[in-house]
Amino acid sequence: MAENTIVPTPPRRWATEDWIAVALASGMILAVILGWRPDLPKFSWKNSSELTTTVLAAGNLLRIFIIGFIFLVVGSVGYALTGGNVRRFVAGFPVVFLLATIAQVIAGDARLKAWGLEYVIFALGIGLLVSHALRLPEWLREAVRTEYYIKTGLVILGASILFKELLQAGWLGLAQALLVVTVVWYFAFWLARRLRVDDEFGVMLATAVSICGVSAAIAACGAINGDRKKLSYVTSLVLICAVPMMVAMPWIVRTCSIPELVGGAWLGGTLDTSGSVAAAGEAISQRAMKVGVIVKFSQNILIGVAAFVLSVWWTMRKTDGPVEKPTARVIWERFPKFVLGFIAASLVFSFWLSPDFVKSTKPVLDGLRTWWFALAFVSIGLETRFTEILGQGRGRPAATFIIAQAFNILWTLVLAWLLFGGMLFPAPDIR
Repeated sequence: MAENTIVPTPPRRWATEDWIAVALASGMILAVILGWRPDLPKFSWKNSSELTTTVLAAGNLLRIFIIGFIFLVVGSVGYALTGGNVRRFVAGFPVVFLLATIAQVIAGDARLKAWGLEYVIFALGIGLLVSHALRLPEWLREAVRTEYYIKTGLVILGASILFKELLQAGWLGLAQALLVVTVVWYFAFWLARRLRVDDEFGVMLATAVSICGVSAAIAACGAINGDRKKLSYVTSLVLICAVPMMVAMPWIVRTCSIPELVGGAWLGGTLDTSGSVAAAGEAISQRAMKVGVIVKFSQNILIGVAAFVLSVWWTMRKTDGPVEKPTARVIWERFPKFVLGFIAASLVFSFWLSPDFVKSTKPVLDGLRTWWFALAFVSIGLETRFTEILGQGRGRPAATFIIAQAFNILWTLVLAWLLFGGMLFPAPDIR
């Protein structure tokens, strides 16, 4: 080795991306608990006039700039602790943030919202468009840090997953959620193996179908440290299937005269977001919407449980090269630490803080989480070629998802009829 060669100092054991993500998210959560209420920008608009006067107004653009500066500082500090090139990160981050902002502006269109199209698909699409149109310079690549952004956002997501909501949902909602998640997850994972889809893909597909789509897929990918290209593929499948389901299912409920509580529970167990459940349920009745949201809350609670179980299972079965005995130390080293941050945030907001206080912090924390996820999906697009997404698994993962989703729709309808149709138990009094 030459005398002038500089050997970089390896990062400390705690200075890993997982721990830094937990620290950054915890710092933001703590700041919100202590009273920090950033004035988040508005992205909702109905027409070009409202877009100009609200979203693109000087005051709103200033809010976007301030949020961008805060994320730049926070992200740079964390990235410095991991030993990354901070100068390049600072140079590239504004570009990634700008693309994430554009994605949220597009997704704010009321017409797109009505179709259930979320910022995630636009963030991914914009990233893909840029990566295909331009060759990314090295200074920009340094700020394309998908897992860094995803893990930070996931810890903040924990603050909105409340165990108290599970109790309020009632045991019928919990029973349906558990039976849907366990049976559908097992079927989807079994099907993936039968179709020769690799286990990493299978875990993300099964979790997305069985729990709640994009958020669950993100959590599963983080829990097993999965391939980001596979995550983008799964996300695309979820969003492509979500729109026709949201339109067709309420129509089926009305046409087939399915009881409104059964229809609402069916929607809550199959559609991927609370927003889409509420919108589709409203098309049936107010009661259908309420029971649908109750069931969806029950499934959302299970994201943290699923991430924890997947993390332990994956670390115990994963082998790189020679088989290594899964001792406690090996499991701990492989275990994704952001899951602990997610669970801690959920416990604090479920049992330590008052419901009124939690409600007051929800808009801010949801907004901060959305920014981290938007940055993550822009990054996925920037480091992915569209041909790589289409070429994943020669169509077998798509076949797995579609068949598993069809099974999910049928199985959930049966459960909804048994639990909410008065066949086994009295129908709940939901007004």
